[in-house]
Amino acid sequence: MKEVTIYTDGACSGNPGPGGYGIVLIYKKHRKEISGGFSRTTNNRMELLSAIVALETLTESCKVTLYSDSRYLVDAVTESWLWSWRQHNWLKADRTPVKNVDLWERYLLVQERHKIAMVWVKGHAANAENNRCDELARSAAAREDLPEDPGLQ
Repeated sequence: MKEVTIYTDGACSGNPGPGGYGIVLIYKKHRKEISGGFSRTTNNRMELLSAIVALETLTESCKVTLYSDSRYLVDAVTESWLWSWRQHNWLKADRTPVKNVDLWERYLLVQERHKIAMVWVKGHAANAENNRCDELARSAAAREDLPEDPGLQ
């Protein structure tokens, strides 16, 4: 399996508000930057979408190390909350509905193809790649021609 390193970040101006995501994919000496966004979305949706888009970009099964500053994303995966939520019909332990089910279902589909190690990094700190993702996400959120987030409720 190819080994790929992915950095992701999401940003939102207001919550909800205009939002964007930024991605840096690294494979050996190759590097790819991706960004996008919506005119009205949430920060958590952008954090989650950044990981989904990054994984969907990979054209074959890979061993992935995915870095994110989102506890929402990282903890849901590493603490196995995501699988518990799905098993309990998208209800959390306190019986309240899980948000962003459309994106979590999309994540579950795409993650099956890869072997993923999810790593939390402190946001806005000394990690150059995470900071670059933040720049990409903020720049995407500032675009004038953003579409609506079809999954925002």
